[in-house]
Amino acid sequence: MSEFNAVTPIFRVSYPNVFKPKFNSLSKKEEFSIQALYKKGENLDVLKKAAHNACVKKWGENPAKWPANLKNPFRDQKERAKEGVIPDGCEEGAIFMTYKSDAQPAVRDASSTTFITEPSKFYAGCYARASVYAMAYDVNGGRGVTFLLNHLQFAGDGKPISGRPSIEDAFQPIEGAIDATSVF
Repeated sequence: MSEFNAVTPIFRVSYPNVFKPKFNSLSKKEEFSIQALYKKGENLDVLKKAAHNACVKKWGENPAKWPANLKNPFRDQKERAKEGVIPDGCEEGAIFMTYKSDAQPAVRDASSTTFITEPSKFYAGCYARASVYAMAYDVNGGRGVTFLLNHLQFAGDGKPISGRPSIEDAFQPIEGAIDATSVF
């Protein structure tokens, strides 16, 4: 692997747009993407090293000469809070990262022998790891490091993440029979 490539630690999958691209209003193009939710305290040294190497390639060996206020790809899951509430499955102090690609990433099963092509088998809440490529950028006044998504490997099932309650939480048993003609 090159000094910019890395295989991530296992993460919880969020917003997996890996089977069908989604329009990105910032880049103004269709792209594949995924958010990786890392557990609090996860060792991300391999990713930090790749990010550092990308900065060295772009701006040189001396970090003091790098642009100020570089956009950091290592973000606190607290940033995902809406109206002060951190989403289920996220934790303040834990890191999340977004990986993107213009090309569709391949998704393999845990044994890395079978391609996964069905979205129901690779979903928000499952666990995975990714092959990524760190790249420093300086575009239209925005500077930072991003990680491009190469491929994904399913690592295991997890509790699905969705914006709606489970069917078990949504309904209680209906007591007694209902005469449909009297309801409508």
